[in-house]
Amino acid sequence: MWLRFMERNVIRVTRGLNMRGKILLLYGLIVFVPTVFLGIGAGYFTLQSVRDNYMVTMKEAVRQTSQNIDFRKQAYDLLAVRTATDGELSLRLSREHADMSDQLLTLEYVDRSFLSTNKLLPGIEQFRIYHTNETLVQDGRLLWKPEDRPFAGRTEADWYGRTVQSGEPLQWINVPGEEERLMVSHKVFDVNGTSVVGAIYMLLDYDRVFGDLFDQPFNGAGDIYVMDHNRRIVASSLEKQIGSIARIPELESAEQAGTFSDGVLLDDKQIIVETLDSGWSVAAVLHMDQLEKQSRWIVYGIICGIAFFLLLSTFMVLTVLKNIVWRIRKLGSRMNDIAEGEFDVTVTSRDKDELGELEVLFNSMTGKLGTLVDDIAHSKLKEREHSFRALQAQINPHFIYNSLSLIRWRAMDLGDRTQIRAIDALTTFYRLALDNRVNVTRIETELQHVEAYLDIQELRYPGQVQIEWDVDPEVRTYYTIKMLLQPIVENCYVHGAIMQKEGAFIRIAAKKERDRIRFEIQDNGAGMSAETLGSLRAGERTGAGNGFGTANIRERLLLYFGSGSSMTIDSEPGEGTIVAIDIPAYLEQPEIKKGEGL
Repeated sequence: MWLRFMERNVIRVTRGLNMRGKILLLYGLIVFVPTVFLGIGAGYFTLQSVRDNYMVTMKEAVRQTSQNIDFRKQAYDLLAVRTATDGELSLRLSREHADMSDQLLTLEYVDRSFLSTNKLLPGIEQFRIYHTNETLVQDGRLLWKPEDRPFAGRTEADWYGRTVQSGEPLQWINVPGEEERLMVSHKVFDVNGTSVVGAIYMLLDYDRVFGDLFDQPFNGAGDIYVMDHNRRIVASSLEKQIGSIARIPELESAEQAGTFSDGVLLDDKQIIVETLDSGWSVAAVLHMDQLEKQSRWIVYGIICGIAFFLLLSTFMVLTVLKNIVWRIRKLGSRMNDIAEGEFDVTVTSRDKDELGELEVLFNSMTGKLGTLVDDIAHSKLKEREHSFRALQAQINPHFIYNSLSLIRWRAMDLGDRTQIRAIDALTTFYRLALDNRVNVTRIETELQHVEAYLDIQELRYPGQVQIEWDVDPEVRTYYTIKMLLQPIVENCYVHGAIMQKEGAFIRIAAKKERDRIRFEIQDNGAGMSAETLGSLRAGERTGAGNGFGTANIRERLLLYFGSGSSMTIDSEPGEGTIVAIDIPAYLEQPEIKKGEGL
């Protein structure tokens, strides 16, 4: 209902507009306005999608970088821990050495166990084991004693004292004044784990350990900071920022605001934080202005594309509309000429569209107007001729009936019962076959037609074919098309070679199934080849039996019953054939289905 209401209102609103106005209005409502709104929506959602995808990509990059940093840190931690927790080393550093040979044995053990340690991982510039055992010497290679020698911006004794007093067994610190170096230390406890007997010292090259991870992170659109559990910068993409967190305004502001967490947005800068298993954390500061710049170019591109499309489509619509209106007006002018009695007018047609077809039809119409007038003048003569032919068609059947009646009387005089039976069968057969007044008949009449044909064949071939009837009495009053079953039965004799089959039989069945009638004709004749069966199933005309083949039957079924009818053929060479026909049950004469049959 609402569709009809809308349709009436659209027609009422546009009734006063010409074709140009109607098409432009439709174009504006259907194309122009929706395109503008869709373009705005697409630009907005595209911008949001770019931002979301950018953030997802950045978060994944930070996560992978954090995993890489954590993996590298754990490798150096494991090397320091393994050395510091070596039981033999702890024992030798904590016990007293009685003589020089005992010290040499310790030196040999240390060299044998740890001399190649600095080659196990890249970036280890120095590897030392510091101790304070008075009975053990220092060899200047692996074993060292903390003295007043300059060491990482301080003295060795100062560093060793800080390491021993620290509450953490493992420490990572930057060498003061040398951001390109990192220092890793680990306490060495005695075998009881109660007192410190030494310290492991590793000096690392910053660039070889972490440098490749901080070379232009995020394509220059952000910075990365690696912090220990005290928020001290251990590594960064900006070397000058290595040190206190107070040197990084974004992180400092986030921490002071109590919002130091993943996803913080401060001053157009996005902060992403990943916490490592070792207690360190990786913070990424992304410059959102870079993203906004990229997003703006995307929006500008969408706007320019939409504007170009609208201008181009508007120009094309106006051009096509101008051509259509001009051609319609030209046709209208020629129609006025025809209304005034001038029939030899034409229009030039160069286009292949619907208007071009209309112009071709117009030219054809004007060329046939004279012929049409002559046809109307001769129509009555043709009508009389058809009436005469119909009269002739009635004369011929009457002549046949009269002749057969005369022959029957002569046979009765002679007492020839066989001849009388043949004449009666022929009379019944031709009365039904030559009745041109109807194309549909009751099933009772169609069965009588088949019986008459079978009586004639029985007289020709007595006792050679057994006929089996399986007819539901209820179906006899329903309607079917004329000459439906007899051509199929005739095919059993003509094409099925039933006469050459020993024990030949033909079975004819008619059953009512709910609101449908089903016919089946079965024989045990020669059957059909696969090629012949395929042709029949495809509806090809076979020309069998009085000019009626299966294709003809299909056409007449479709003409009166439409798609509600069907005809199937199943056959095996040497086994026989089954033809099944299914039609609707009609107690009234069916009408021609013009939409399907014609």
